[in-house]
Amino acid sequence: MAAQKLAGVKGMNDLLPQTSARWQRFEEIVASWARSYGYSQIRTPIVEPTPLFARGLGTVTDIVEKEMYSFRDALNGEELTLRPEGTAGVVRAVIEHNLLYDGPRRLWYLGPMFRHERPQRGRYRQFHQVGVEALGYGGPEVDAEVIAMGQRLWDDLGIEGLQLQINSIGDAPERARHRQDLIDHFEKHAELLDEEAKRRLHANPLRILDSKNPAMQEIIEQAPRLIDYLEGPSREHFEQLRGYLARLGIEATLNPRLVRGMDYYNRTVFEWVTDRLGAQATVCGGGRYDALIEMLGGKPAPACGFAIGVERLLDLVEQAGGLGEGDAPDVYLISSGDGTMAAALHTAEALRARGIEVLMHAGGGSFKSQFKRAGASGAHLALVIGEDELKAGEATLKWLREGEAGQGGRQVRIRLDDAPEAVGRALLGQTDED
Repeated sequence: MAAQKLAGVKGMNDLLPQTSARWQRFEEIVASWARSYGYSQIRTPIVEPTPLFARGLGTVTDIVEKEMYSFRDALNGEELTLRPEGTAGVVRAVIEHNLLYDGPRRLWYLGPMFRHERPQRGRYRQFHQVGVEALGYGGPEVDAEVIAMGQRLWDDLGIEGLQLQINSIGDAPERARHRQDLIDHFEKHAELLDEEAKRRLHANPLRILDSKNPAMQEIIEQAPRLIDYLEGPSREHFEQLRGYLARLGIEATLNPRLVRGMDYYNRTVFEWVTDRLGAQATVCGGGRYDALIEMLGGKPAPACGFAIGVERLLDLVEQAGGLGEGDAPDVYLISSGDGTMAAALHTAEALRARGIEVLMHAGGGSFKSQFKRAGASGAHLALVIGEDELKAGEATLKWLREGEAGQGGRQVRIRLDDAPEAVGRALLGQTDED
């Protein structure tokens, strides 16, 4: 009896070689982009203590209540969770390793996150985020910088049409006054609230503003706006931010209902949204979280950052034309005949030592079949070692692509010992006649 065929977990997707090549190119672009702003990479574990997220994100949030993959460690009984987002883990690491001891830090991360929800386009149970965190900076100029970073990345990736929405949710005293007025407003319309809203009314009324229930949209629109409660420092912070964005030429739409889904935010919140991904409109979201470091046991310090959904972003990249050919090698190395494989192995290593990417044919086959694979590989050049070439201490170098220095299909004989130099010149578009 045949063994049962196993499949991956729904909503946790394999990245096959062709897709993985695009991701690698994307990751290279992201690393260069982050470095250009002075951000250093941090890598944190995918498993964290459950209380980290309950305390940092808020117990009455969709993530903590419904979406986290949590379990009890069978060895020591510790409550653990697969990280549903990146900021809390970064802040935990900053506190644990005292990274702010000698001043503020700019950090970035990239990796998988996990949420138990219904898989759909751009929304998976294992998904990936790129995030940046500017820790120890309190001024609106840093809010402007992280927003400008988003715009710069869209430009680097060739994405157009993303819209920036911003809001300020003020500081704790302002939110407290707004919270009470919000409760009073919704209590007056209790008969229109669904069960979810009634449950959250006194625990976290801000979350009601996120409701997509059509029957509640009118009373949500009539609800008090948090931005109207801003006082001196937080209002000045927001106005300075808007001035900086205007100076940078970044168009931002005020969305007074924007509150984000985590409890740790204060003052600036923002989202980059699109209408090209169906219902999943938000590609990037973030803001300021000045209280989180203290909430998680650290010395009080301001902070600001954002996270980008990689799958959604790459969907937009593909719509815009993609990131190029991917991981095609420079050279496809072909060999056939007695003694040629040993020479091919040696030559391939000599090429790689010069930084040339080589895909060496393995498994035998005729020259015709090997050339067919060479063409399909995307390589620029084929390097051929047959019995005749080996006897002469030579190899045949063939250009595989039309338009490669105008030499598509051309081939020349080169000395085998000179292969690294000859291939290097060919890849630069040079010939022996140059």
